Amino acid sequence: MDTQVSNEISMFYGWWQLSVCLFAFLSLMSIWYHIGKKQFDYGPVWLAFSVLCWALSGLVEIILNTTETYMHYKDGLVSILSLINSLFILLALPWFKYLPKPFTALIKSKFWPYIIGIPFAFALFPTLFKMFLVREAYVINELDVVYALLTLIFLGFVLWESFIKRRLPLLGWLALITILVTLLAQIYKLMDNNINLLLFSAIFKTSLIMLFFALALSWVKELTETVIPEPYQLKLSLHKNGQKTLGNSNSVSLIGFPGDKDRIVQLTPALYRLLKTFANRKLVGPDDWLEIKPKNFDVSKDYDINDHNELKRLLEALLNGLFGKKNWTKDKHYEPLKTTLFEMSENRERKIRLRIPKENILIDN
Repeated sequence: MDTQVSNEISMFYGWWQLSVCLFAFLSLMSIWYHIGKKQFDYGPVWLAFSVLCWALSGLVEIILNTTETYMHYKDGLVSILSLINSLFILLALPWFKYLPKPFTALIKSKFWPYIIGIPFAFALFPTLFKMFLVREAYVINELDVVYALLTLIFLGFVLWESFIKRRLPLLGWLALITILVTLLAQIYKLMDNNINLLLFSAIFKTSLIMLFFALALSWVKELTETVIPEPYQLKLSLHKNGQKTLGNSNSVSLIGFPGDKDRIVQLTPALYRLLKTFANRKLVGPDDWLEIKPKNFDVSKDYDINDHNELKRLLEALLNGLFGKKNWTKDKHYEPLKTTLFEMSENRERKIRLRIPKENILIDN
């Protein structure tokens, strides 16, 4: 009776794992097809295929569940699929935008495939040997557990960094809790307690799948929030003396970005004066152009801007305040923000002005 109950539970677990994980695989691939494919980001693909390994593992549970003669093959195949699942997760890590500093150079290095591939091979071949020749299923799980521990260490740090950098701390803590539950499930693999193992396995797989979807949604959220608005959509407010809600002096509020109500950037006094000069000229001057000093300049004439590097420093300071240092790129953020904020003279007179409409500019001294 106990054996029959155990088989029925395993069969139910197999069908659950096959259906849920197959649906999750198709859903993650759909998200990638509609969004990630255009971004040339293949991280979600590797995560989706790691979930597919769980679906195939469920199929193995269904087919070989009641066949005592081939039970060691079932355990061996499940162990191999677990190894491949861990490998796919590790292959996805270099595609993550945010990586923890201690591991960034390692994960981004050209040796990463070897770092994760060699341990995979050392775990895979003994598993195949024991499955087909030794036929002792109880020693098979030890191999994929060790490789899974390596995967969980890297995955935990990367998930935490990804959610924290995207200002989602609650998801970061949930990721750590899920990693701990998964570690507990790996420990149960070494024990002869099939029911508890299935329970923990169902819990951590469900939790990880939900985290993968949360990660995909946070990625989509970031894509929408980093869209640079058009000039007419952007409002600029300068606060020289600062307010309690704005922090220190030289604060600039930028309203119009998706997601947040407004974004506050702190500038150095020199950069604040430059931006204020642009705003003042737009508000009060009949001629709202500022002139950049040429290389062979007239010493008797005063120029508004010393060189193009001043504009570059201003844009970089604004981007660092909006998105964080190193969280923006030249093609997706720097150039679009430059196009939104500034307009160069068509006559190539080294003249530049703000593109934001004057009704969208406020100077609060």
